[in-house]
Amino acid sequence: MKKLLAMALAVCMTLSLAACGKKEESKGSSGTNPSASTSKDEKNDGKKVELKWGSVHPETQVVTQMMMRAIEEINANAEGIHITGYPNGALGGSADLVEGVQEGLVDIITEGPAQFASWIPKAAQVEAPYLWQSVEHMQKALNGGYKDTLNQLFDEIDVRILGTFYYGTRQLTTNKPVHTLADLNGMKIRVPQSDLYIKMVDAWGASANPMNINDLYMALSTGNVDGQENPLTTFESYKFYEVVKNVILTDHIICPNMIFINGDVWNNMSEHDQKVVQEAIDKAVQWQDEQILAAEQTLAKDLEQYGVEIITPDDTIREATIPAIQPSIEDWDYIQSLA
Repeated sequence: MKKLLAMALAVCMTLSLAACGKKEESKGSSGTNPSASTSKDEKNDGKKVELKWGSVHPETQVVTQMMMRAIEEINANAEGIHITGYPNGALGGSADLVEGVQEGLVDIITEGPAQFASWIPKAAQVEAPYLWQSVEHMQKALNGGYKDTLNQLFDEIDVRILGTFYYGTRQLTTNKPVHTLADLNGMKIRVPQSDLYIKMVDAWGASANPMNINDLYMALSTGNVDGQENPLTTFESYKFYEVVKNVILTDHIICPNMIFINGDVWNNMSEHDQKVVQEAIDKAVQWQDEQILAAEQTLAKDLEQYGVEIITPDDTIREATIPAIQPSIEDWDYIQSLA
């Protein structure tokens, strides 16, 4: 967190001296996000509260374009807030952002819900392998009633879910062909920093290596890991095809990502600005989903131009995964009923 705090302070230097001075004074007195200490009445004085939206994703990725579309619309219509986006891990890695949005060092973040598992165990289960029957099933639940269920839990750590978007269906990509579960034995697979993903890879008979995605290209190129798993849109945008040439169509996770906001920041917005933020995010999420679904229609075949081999494995990977994961997912049967 020292790294994140240093970055946050550096960002403050780019703001106006008046705004920076106001934020630093508030942080020093309360230890919370300065925007959270500003009352709704004070926001009517014509000065907009500066908010930071952090993400680990690079500028080239659709999820970053989604973030910037939402920010543009919010800044055009909000009365009391102004948001600046910081993609590409500019405010820290996933762990930094997740802690930061709780502590008020970052106002809004784009992250996988499983990153909050240490505080909200149920958050991890929505990224469970083979949990969702379809993208529609996932979106119906996580932008509907199950979102309300999760927000009751997130309220306990002063965080709110603003929306869930389709990040893509996660596939395995490796430095050697994988046709069956036995081919994975002993391989080193990079995963996000999540116990759920580690348990999945353990069920494959492979070794899970959690690391920040921004370190992954080098790890793949040097052989420190033998493979990774991500949606093919991520595989392409990070150019992992330059260092691993086998795409294994495991379809193991229909993956949600979420937009989170610090609870105090949300509660201190005017009703007008809350509506502006929510409507902009809803539209941006819909756009994101359309882009990813369209890209996935042809992306596997398009990757062949880079010398990538597309492999459809047998069912042994799925058959080994579900029994290892399902017992730890408390709401598995209830979530199936939401399809």
